Amino acid sequence: MATDLAHHIQGISLVDTHEHLQKENEWVENGPDILQDLFGNYVAADLHTAGASPEAMQRLLSINGHYSYANPSTGGTPELMNPSGGGIAARFEDIREAWEASQFTGYGEAVRLIATEVYGIEEITGENLAAAQEKLQALRRPGERYRLLYDLANLDHVQIDDFCWACLPDHSGPDFFLYDLSWVGFCEGQVNAEQIHAETGVEVSGLASLRQAMEAIFEKWAPCAIAVKSQHAYSRTLNWIERSDAEAAAAIETVLRKPAEDVSLETRLCLGDWCWARGVELSTEHNLPFKIHTGYYAGNDRLPISRIPAGNMCALFARYPEVKFVLMHIAYPYSDELVALAKHYRNIWVDLCWAWSIDPYTSRDFLRRFLHAVPANKLFAFGGDTGWPAATVAYAIQARREIQRALEAEIDEGYMTEKNAMAIATRIMRSNQFSCFDVEGTRKNIRKTNALW
Repeated sequence: MATDLAHHIQGISLVDTHEHLQKENEWVENGPDILQDLFGNYVAADLHTAGASPEAMQRLLSINGHYSYANPSTGGTPELMNPSGGGIAARFEDIREAWEASQFTGYGEAVRLIATEVYGIEEITGENLAAAQEKLQALRRPGERYRLLYDLANLDHVQIDDFCWACLPDHSGPDFFLYDLSWVGFCEGQVNAEQIHAETGVEVSGLASLRQAMEAIFEKWAPCAIAVKSQHAYSRTLNWIERSDAEAAAAIETVLRKPAEDVSLETRLCLGDWCWARGVELSTEHNLPFKIHTGYYAGNDRLPISRIPAGNMCALFARYPEVKFVLMHIAYPYSDELVALAKHYRNIWVDLCWAWSIDPYTSRDFLRRFLHAVPANKLFAFGGDTGWPAATVAYAIQARREIQRALEAEIDEGYMTEKNAMAIATRIMRSNQFSCFDVEGTRKNIRKTNALW
């Protein structure tokens, strides 16, 4: 029998703080086939770990080596055959054993949820997958991306990092699809003078003009941005060191003068730290939280663990106490350290985005440990961190189920009442996000901008 808590969690319009969703035209014109939609997300890493060959994965996730689809909105029929790998059933058969070994991981559970909740597939077989292709064609039409996310996943809005500065209104849902301003290239110490000039009109010739260009980027795009985002932990350490203008000036001179391959790591880190700090300062000036990838890497066979703990950034947190830092992915597997940081620093918010699918059991335990150590207003419950809407639907269902399990355990063990648990669910799934991010202000600015486009 469903409890009041279960009904409450299902009914909350959940804020999704992190996605990499493709735009509407990509979904409609170049979107996935059924295999790509189910397996073209994080589960591919588990399939690799389970022993699927690179060749089998290539056949699984590509058709003739690329997405080759007619436009479903005009009645086109997708090309279902791959000469090197056969049809849908044959492509699935190549990875079936790896799938059977992976189906109960967090990533595997999400695949099963896509199958059942979006496509009505109760058992994942080659035959059932081939039969579901027609339903996917019907979903790859204008407006269906929004419907899946708003109606089926019951999301209030999604915050999308599409790896660029521009935060243009998304005409398929201007109030719903909100965008992060990317700062990852600057944090890596990368300065593309030509690209910056095209964006801002500023000729970057040294540190002063670089600062001017950064300010111009924020002036142009910050009003319609929901946050600033960087995932430079994939390419460098999260350890931040304060750099002087003189040090950064020498570094940028080298970066502008030398070929990229001749720039030393220390020079990149020096310029990256300086640029990171300027982005932090500008984010505060424009009332934008600064999101940072912490912890686990997507993919396989590359996890330099010294880079990824959130504790590397303690000097940054102390230097900028007025900045809202959002630390993503619970710094998995260094989540104990993250609890301590969130407890200690008032300018840290913690985001469970992606974590539910990486490791549902640990994430459920993390939620409980966090609630017993850190004020409950410092946690965000969900972000799918994926590219196609069906996967976001599955990850949202997964998150709701795990939140319910965690809070039911709190009730069963006498730590809180059901009423308390319902209030906590509202906080972490919705209210905290509206308190941290200026959602309504961003929407207002987008509406003004949208009228001009």
